[in-house]
Amino acid sequence: MDFGIDANHGHVPVMRDRMRDLLRPAAEKFGDGAVIVDGTLGAGGHTEYFLNEFPLATFIGIDRDAAALDQATRRLEEFGDRFVPVQGRFDCLADELKSRAHPAFERVRETGLAGAFFDLGVSSMQLDQEERGFAYRVDAPLDMRMDPSGGMTAADVLNTYSHGDLARVLKTYGDERFAGKIASAVVSEREKEPFDRSGRLVDLLYSVIPAATRRTGGHPAKRTFQALRVEVNRELEALANVIPMVADALGPGGRAVFMSYQSHEDKLVKRTFAELTESKTPPGLPTELPDMAPKFRLLTRGAEQASEAEIELNRRAASVRVRAVEKLGEEPDGS
Repeated sequence: MDFGIDANHGHVPVMRDRMRDLLRPAAEKFGDGAVIVDGTLGAGGHTEYFLNEFPLATFIGIDRDAAALDQATRRLEEFGDRFVPVQGRFDCLADELKSRAHPAFERVRETGLAGAFFDLGVSSMQLDQEERGFAYRVDAPLDMRMDPSGGMTAADVLNTYSHGDLARVLKTYGDERFAGKIASAVVSEREKEPFDRSGRLVDLLYSVIPAATRRTGGHPAKRTFQALRVEVNRELEALANVIPMVADALGPGGRAVFMSYQSHEDKLVKRTFAELTESKTPPGLPTELPDMAPKFRLLTRGAEQASEAEIELNRRAASVRVRAVEKLGEEPDGS
């Protein structure tokens, strides 16, 4: 089977070979007891590749989008009970691992997770669904919910947030230099008519962002749409919640891998990993105190980036930053 391209969707799983190499030692250590979580299942491209590469492992795939989860589950049905789907935001992980009555979850409760994998941000499949409102190059409803069954939409944010809150969202989650000006324009325009479609927002951004910036800074809507998506889906909240969950759930020798595409995501992963791998032994002591030694070690030096060849194959890989850790301790039996 050719895994160069995601056969069902025409998309290439970003850095799939490197992700495999980072997870492989854990999968081999845990043997036929290996359970690995894909917290961002999407179309299932990475998980399909891993299921073929790690023939003894079982995968739990989490996605908050019911339609995406159903499609990926049908795609992976050939793997039978080696794939277990879960619908929810990925920080449902702790509750699922604690309460789900299923052999894979029971195994995790006994030996811990062998691995956890997160490919953060919006999936290519969601970007391709124009009616979801994630893409700024087509006029569509201002939705942007990864789970369209409930919760606030991007239109709700634009039409109800105060000027200060709008500016904060755009600056914090989009690194938008003109956050204050954009927020002022949105508040002024919504008094005339509420925002409901992306085309009107894109027109507003073209009018607010200076021409010189538009010529050199990429599409003027990119940062605003990113910020709205992060706010609507509470992405940073979910990420901050899930990393400690993964750290607790991993068994000795288990590995966690995070792929980030935005600076705010990568900074959060970097900071949390630094805390996990830091010694708590007071400085000046000649030896490491056993109960204060690091419980994890970094597997990546800084944030790994995609090679030029990878980026040529898949433009989405251009902005990816990869960080990974391994839980220290006695290795699992693997029998």
